[in-house]
Amino acid sequence: MTVFESILITIITASTPLLLASIGELVTERAGVLNLGVEGMMVMGAVVAFAVTQMSGSPYIGVLGGIGAGMLMSLLFGFLTLTLVANQVATGLALTILGLGLSGMVGEPFVGVQGIKLPALLPTWLSDIPYVGRVILGQDLIFYTSIALVFGVSWFLFRTRSGLVLRSVGDNHASAHALGLNVIGIRYLAVMFGGACAGLAGAHLSLVYTPQWVENMTAGRGWIALALVVFASWRPWRLLIGGYLFGAVSIGQLHAQAFGIAVPAQFLSALPYVATVLVLIVISQNRRLTLINTPASLGKSFVPDR
Repeated sequence: MTVFESILITIITASTPLLLASIGELVTERAGVLNLGVEGMMVMGAVVAFAVTQMSGSPYIGVLGGIGAGMLMSLLFGFLTLTLVANQVATGLALTILGLGLSGMVGEPFVGVQGIKLPALLPTWLSDIPYVGRVILGQDLIFYTSIALVFGVSWFLFRTRSGLVLRSVGDNHASAHALGLNVIGIRYLAVMFGGACAGLAGAHLSLVYTPQWVENMTAGRGWIALALVVFASWRPWRLLIGGYLFGAVSIGQLHAQAFGIAVPAQFLSALPYVATVLVLIVISQNRRLTLINTPASLGKSFVPDR
């Protein structure tokens, strides 16, 4: 394997959980719900996926466990914000804190346990094909799922009637309700989809990125995923570019240290988050573009009888 191939593979591995978490959050926000608990759902997906894999011996069953954990966390968020009409920002922050604490408790017996890595999906002989073998054809199921979700979500949102319904709920929930649409039901489905994607992203961290369980192993990736949605202006195709861009930045610190570049390790570790802040500052300068693409009802609670 050449150095270039090695760099590309590590970028893909680092970018996949960011892309998954952000595509789920994009659908959630398109429905008008702001869920800041992505970090908590991701870390719960990571610990449950690892635990289920250890108990079942199958990483594929572990992946399903991670998805289920993310969906359960999202249902808790949905019950509090959609049914009980709690503040979405405060509830999302509480969900993150809950997820980080609960994952530490659940994962304590698995600290230091050797993990079972999710294998490549396609036959191993395909990895010998020059240029694309190891980089594209030697990846796992979760990577191909992340790419398929970008295609699928883009088609769903802008080419189907159901996607139009979801976007109408996010843009004006009062008008959507007046037309007879089940606003709360649609938002519940969007929130659950976001939770499933976040749980899958967490499963990728503990089964592919580093096949082990380490407390707080998401390390702020949920917050980067939230920033990516704004960076992409709520467009799935832009998420694909942004996800791999941020993945390259985050993995660049490791390669810089390997090549002996004289940059403080602390600065390199902070680089992905510095890039996140800078991107948000640049985006905020163009208020017209932001207002055009932002769902008008984002973060606003809806009560049918009002």
